[in-house]
Amino acid sequence: MHVAHLSLTDFRSYVSVEFGLEPGVTAFVGPNGQGKTNLVEALGYVATHSSHRVATDAPLVRQGAARAIVRCAVHRDDRRALIELEINPGRANRARLNRSPVSRARDVVGLLRTVLFAPEDLALSKGDPSERRRFLDDLLVARAPRFAGVRADYDRVLKQRGALLRTAAQARRGSRGARRQESDTAFAAAGAGDPLSTLEVWDAHLARHGAELLKARLELIEALRPLVAGSYAALAPSSAPATLAYRSTLSTGGDDDEGGQGGEVPGERGSFDTQTLSTDLGKTLEERLRERLLEVRQSELERGVTLVGPHRDDLVLGLGELPARGYASHGESWSFALALRLAAYDLLRADGGDPVLILDDVFAELDSQRRRRLAEMVAPAEQVLITAAVPDDVPKELAGARFDVVEGSVTRVR
Repeated sequence: MHVAHLSLTDFRSYVSVEFGLEPGVTAFVGPNGQGKTNLVEALGYVATHSSHRVATDAPLVRQGAARAIVRCAVHRDDRRALIELEINPGRANRARLNRSPVSRARDVVGLLRTVLFAPEDLALSKGDPSERRRFLDDLLVARAPRFAGVRADYDRVLKQRGALLRTAAQARRGSRGARRQESDTAFAAAGAGDPLSTLEVWDAHLARHGAELLKARLELIEALRPLVAGSYAALAPSSAPATLAYRSTLSTGGDDDEGGQGGEVPGERGSFDTQTLSTDLGKTLEERLRERLLEVRQSELERGVTLVGPHRDDLVLGLGELPARGYASHGESWSFALALRLAAYDLLRADGGDPVLILDDVFAELDSQRRRRLAEMVAPAEQVLITAAVPDDVPKELAGARFDVVEGSVTRVR
């Protein structure tokens, strides 16, 4: 797989730009703030419908413009696909495939597969659990685009259930000191109906969609585990071995801080492996999720938030017997983040076809040894796109085509 052409209209700093690309290595070189990252960000958006830099779409649209358009031609084997995305902040995005509209923008997810390395990836090893959850779920969608729908369904149920819980919490706080019956009357008057019967309906929906997402994450981690260990050992051969575990609110009960690592050693309370995927004492994941929701219901009604589910789980990264978060050095944290991305690349490639590798200003963050090792590991990829502030930041092992990016102008010089 490789990108053959990219065209942007009103995307970030670009009024309009387009250029062709080829297999192999291409470097976009220019001073910081000239628009290099905007180019690769656009390709990442086509692949995942999200940005690695911002959480919303509004910053992607050039100031003063109503929308942004990204078009890219993707070659995969002997097939060519022209993908067009219209980004409309505050409204539904639209998509076209080979110049024909598709019913939903997410229907084109998976036609371009990318693995993007960026300075922001340090948050995978040092940041909040949400960063690692996003890594897992984005990879799930890249491997099987149907999981975009699973995520959307889970998020929709979570949002609606959360609104119900907030209404319940507000009504109960307003009825503090009154009888329980008066509290429930206030809850019903707020438009939510009977709290118990209404919550049971949303419990069922949350458990069904959550179990599907949880099972997929656990299977994904099992596939990633040896790949991450191998990539990390190649990048940091003198360090302790890299390990992965999954910390779930099925065990912790959801009262921790967003399912965070909290300094626990991988494998301690709350961690799961593939032996617990389908059953635990004869119960399915869906049944166990519903049970846990019942167990924490009182806390949820008091706090007004959903305390159990994949949205509060965490991927626990370890180095030997210690958690990486809080114990890893800066270099080890970088190596772990890179190992996760390299493992994702290896997994997608094993599924069929090399994804496009994007290295956004990564080499400037690495010492000389890690820079050389990473360059040697990614050089065989079918297409590698690099951004760098100066030509010397591009390792000699990745010599190839080059575009200079200056003041919104993208010019091929080699």
